[in-house]
Amino acid sequence: MQAHYFELVVTVSSHNSLFSDFLLDTIPIGFEETDSGFIIRSEDELDTIIWGLEQFCEALEKALKIDIELECVQSKLQNNDWVKSYQESIKPLAIDQFYIHPTWDAPHNNLINIAIDPALAFGTGHHPTTASSLRAVSKYVEEGDDVLDVGCGSGILGIAAMKLGAKVDACDTDIISVENSIDNAKLNNLQFGSIWEGSSSVVNKKYDVVVANIVADVLTFIANNLKKALKEDGILVLSGILDKYESKVLSFYKDCEIIEKIAEDEWVTFILRKQK
Repeated sequence: MQAHYFELVVTVSSHNSLFSDFLLDTIPIGFEETDSGFIIRSEDELDTIIWGLEQFCEALEKALKIDIELECVQSKLQNNDWVKSYQESIKPLAIDQFYIHPTWDAPHNNLINIAIDPALAFGTGHHPTTASSLRAVSKYVEEGDDVLDVGCGSGILGIAAMKLGAKVDACDTDIISVENSIDNAKLNNLQFGSIWEGSSSVVNKKYDVVVANIVADVLTFIANNLKKALKEDGILVLSGILDKYESKVLSFYKDCEIIEKIAEDEWVTFILRKQK
């Protein structure tokens, strides 16, 4: 371990979720979300990330025609025990019948435990889209179901489905996410039936439940692939949708029945049923 590390404290005045999505897509290290922004830690200097955030902020201002205040403060700190500090910032979370906890915390006695080590600080259940997707899995996945998790991230949704007795396949276009999902499944003594780097377009079987917690634009692009993967009367869980985009997304799923809408903060999750 190096003697020092770099800590970047990022403060943004609005649209934290969009900045979070940008960081997830662009940096290969974890970050901590705060009420006002983010904290990024690395043993390497973070100047390139600062530049990227500034460029993204400028592009966002132009696209939305608004002013966004961005502040980036980088510090060089003693590398004493920041890993411990980071671990202490990740708290266990109960969502319906599930209890999501890092491996350094004790499991729950009365809930279904899901151990997740947040290697990339996503898919821990703390984001509203993950939480609402877990509620959907808890309610609609049954023992023996065939489930497909598209954009699996940390693997938490597929793991939750397996904990309920489902058989789960998964995919993600990011190889790091695929590896993270496999590792987290092992932490829970589980194994995906099939998991691959890539899209759902290669699927040649039908599933009882398809879960896709991604972003609105991608959900429109892959709508036909998701519906094609469903059995008749199959359940489709769509998440990662900002409420202002829900009409746009639903316009690509007009041949599906809306079973339920779960709204949390500015995010919505839809549970749809494929109609015969």
